[in-house]
Formats: sequence, structure tokens, C-alpha cells
Amino acid sequence: MNSSHYLIDSGRRNRRFLTQTEQQEEQESLSHIEGDMLQVISLEGKINAQLEPKLSVEDLKKLYKTMVLTRVLDTKCMNMQRQGRIGFYVPCAGQEAAQIGSAFAATAEDWIVPTYRDQGVALIRGLDLRKLIAHLMGNSSDSMMGKQMPNHWGFSEIHFMSVASPIAAQLPVATGIAMSMKLKKKDTIVLAYHGDGATSEGDFHAAYNFAGVYKAPVIFICENNGWAISVPVARQTAAATLAIKAEAYGFDGVRVDGNDILAVYKATKLAIDRARSGGGPTMIECLTYRMGPHSTSDDPTKYRTKEEIEFWKKRDPIERFKNYLELRGVWNQDFENKARTVVDEEINRAIEEEEKIPPPETSSIFKDVYAEEPASLREQEKEELSYESSSKE
Repeated sequence: MNSSHYLIDSGRRNRRFLTQTEQQEEQESLSHIEGDMLQVISLEGKINAQLEPKLSVEDLKKLYKTMVLTRVLDTKCMNMQRQGRIGFYVPCAGQEAAQIGSAFAATAEDWIVPTYRDQGVALIRGLDLRKLIAHLMGNSSDSMMGKQMPNHWGFSEIHFMSVASPIAAQLPVATGIAMSMKLKKKDTIVLAYHGDGATSEGDFHAAYNFAGVYKAPVIFICENNGWAISVPVARQTAAATLAIKAEAYGFDGVRVDGNDILAVYKATKLAIDRARSGGGPTMIECLTYRMGPHSTSDDPTKYRTKEEIEFWKKRDPIERFKNYLELRGVWNQDFENKARTVVDEEINRAIEEEEKIPPPETSSIFKDVYAEEPASLREQEKEELSYESSSKE
């Protein structure tokens, strides 16, 4: 028996070693949604009328089209990385409802503190698709001029803070931004995104504790996709849920069906309204699933079962929302065909245009490093330009 295989038994709270058969059973059990959670749309698309948010037909169409845009873009970017056209990519397929539903509840003035997997958040905020693709390519139209690795974007025009690689490092920053808004008496909140893996980091506890003590207007969106790369949730905590962790810091934790976009929207809207009125933070645990690998450097077949993947395919958030829209008379095949055609054309056009743009000039590495460029950096820049000039002779 491999001594590295042990879990916290959530029923008896004792640590024990597992046999190979038990390991398999435990792994498969991770596929199942357990515990109470907010759900508006059933798997069949049927609605809980008491909980259904009152959104216009135009809003519903916008949500669906953005989900489709995010999924199609995800597939194209994965293919582009395999073709060597971009160097790295972090996919988000399966998590569209958690991202788009939550971000749609915020206003344009609210701040987003994202992870490297939150493409859907940026797109529903109205980000120009070309800017996202330019960043993935690191070309000279990239606002970061290739200084950040792909998926580590930042877009000030949509109040979308730059991404940090270290897990949970963004959470104390999010709480700090929220506190600044509170001290300035601004009617602005912060949506802070993180995964289940972040709850195992010290920055998670520091951010949550500070937010709870000072009632910071921050909403923590936990995209619980079941895996911190290859570490399942059951090996990260003995708690019955992740949402319950918020109680330790004095504020509410809500568990929602993260593949139900209306449930995510409703929970986030209620939390935002409470935060704006001085009610402090909320944690929203969105139970969802990462359909693809953690990144293009990952092979999820090494740690996930076929049964688990099939279980979650049946809970695809786009299919769930489509079923609901069809029952509402909003969706039909003609609408689907037109939406997909527009999305394909938009993405292909953006990729084609951005691939024509050259990489940044070497001298750009010296820009945007300091507010006031020091003499040492000016000297380095001078040497580099001199070298480039001589090498062309």
C-alpha cells in the first residue's frame, strides 16, 4: 500500500490509509454533488419559479451568446497552442456559468480580481476580443507588450485587475481594494475569484479574516471545480463544504449549483446588494467542473476517471441553459445557428488580424517598469539599442 494515499474521512474526521479499491471509490464519489445548494434550473431546464431572477429576453440571449463565445474561443485557443501559434493556455470549458453569471450581476464600475481561468468574466464585461487574443499571442498590440505569460491578463478599461500566478495571492489584494472603496465611501464592490485550491493557502485565510472583521464590500467567488490541478477537494479539507468556511470569519457562505447560470447570478446579485448597503462580504461556492486539463501542460487522464468526466458532461452549463431558454421560447435551432456563425466569424477575424501584428520591439522591455525611469535602466536601454544598431550593420 502506498502511504501517500490517505484522505480525511469526512464522516469520522480521522485520517486513515486507503486500499487501491477504496481510492477508486473515493475518486468516483468526487463526481457527485452533495449537500444543499441553490439551484434555479434543473438538469432538464425546468425552472424554480420562486427563485427565477427577472431578466429580460435580451439579457438571457446575451448570457447565452457569451457562454457560447467563451466555449468556442476556448476550443480554438487549445488548438492554437497545440499548433504552436500561442505558447500556453489555461482552458475554462465547463465553468462558463460560474464566471458569466456572477460577473453579469456586477456593474461596470465594480472591480474584478480574477484568476487565470476567468475568460468568461472578461468577455461578459465587454472586453474587445482582439485584446484578449493579442495578450495570448504577446504581440505588439498586447497592452502588456508580452511581459506577462498567457492567461495572466489585466484590462483596466473593464476594471479587470492583472492576474497573479501564485494561488490565492490575489485575495488579500481584493480585500484591500474593497477596503479602499469603503474608506473613500464609494458605492463600489469587488468580485474576487478563486478556486477550491486557494482555500488551502494562507492568503485565503488572511483575506477572509480581514474582510470579515472590517466588513469589506468584497464578494468571494469560489469556482469549486473539484480539482486543484491533480489534488481533489477531499484531500484539501475535512469540512463538509467550502462555503461553510466563511462562517469562521463572521460572514455568510452560500453554496450554489455552479453550472446553473441563473442560480449563480441570483446569489451574486443578492450578495452585491448586501455589500453595497454595508453588509460586508459573502463567499459563494460555485460547484462546477473543469472539463479540460488544468492547462495545456497538464494531462487530466492521469488523475480523473472516465466515469467522472461522463457524469459532468451531463451537467454541461451551456446545455442546461439552452434547455431552459427553449422552454421559455427564447431558443430555437435558427437562433443557435446564427449565434454560432457570428461567434465563429468574430473569433476567426480577431485571430487573423492579431496574427498579422508583429511582436513587441525589444526596447519595450524597458517601458512601464518604473514610474520614473532610473539612470541604471536608461543605461541598459542605451546599451541594448546600441547593440541592435550595430548588429544590423
